[in-house]
Amino acid sequence: MGLLPPDLIHRIRSATNVLFLTGAGISSESGIPTFRGDGGYWKKFKAEELATPEAFASHPEVVWDWYDYRRNICFEAKPNDGHLTIAKWQLHSKTVNLITQNVDGLHPRAGSQNLLEIHGNIFRARCTGCGEKFALGENGIYQPGLKYCPNCESLLRPDIVWFGESYDNRLLTKAWEQSKQTHVVFVIGTSANVSVPANLALTAIRNGALGIEINPESTSLTPSMQLHFGGKSGEILPEIFKEVFPDT
Repeated sequence: MGLLPPDLIHRIRSATNVLFLTGAGISSESGIPTFRGDGGYWKKFKAEELATPEAFASHPEVVWDWYDYRRNICFEAKPNDGHLTIAKWQLHSKTVNLITQNVDGLHPRAGSQNLLEIHGNIFRARCTGCGEKFALGENGIYQPGLKYCPNCESLLRPDIVWFGESYDNRLLTKAWEQSKQTHVVFVIGTSANVSVPANLALTAIRNGALGIEINPESTSLTPSMQLHFGGKSGEILPEIFKEVFPDT
């Protein structure tokens, strides 16, 4: 017996608008630590102490050192079968959108399109002066420690939404529109502790979407979902894909 009942297989297969919402859980399967909660220390600091505008204003070199360290971890990680299945799904359905809380760049490396990175991307920097964004890495600006804008010479900061900062209104508006229009929403690897992603999922459900959660643990969203699969997305999502698209 498969994971999905036949009526839901038909509903998912016939959906012309599908939305994936992903959180840290999908990336932890690729070996990327969350840097949150118990054991989430880097040197003597916790993530909540470093990922703030105040920390950057006081000790920009320490914050950049931490992000350089994290970016190297993300660079060494590889997209897992959860990331790859979402990218594959985007080739088989009419409209498949992806909203992620993750900043690690694994979704684009897996080949995903129609992607909103609402918390930013660890491989980009943003100028604190002119606001220009730059790639970090082999083909972009990279140096250990502090980094400066090649245009106006102002200090660059990671292009990440930090604690206490607002989301990019353009991205957020698009995310709300996608959540309202979707027919099926997959919520994968998110703890639902961040209000905006959780509310995006609830908005989709309230507008009639079929809700499917994949997470080893139950969350505050679980009671609102039609289906909850307790396990790893890299194992469960490929099986769901096979049931929905058996001829691929």
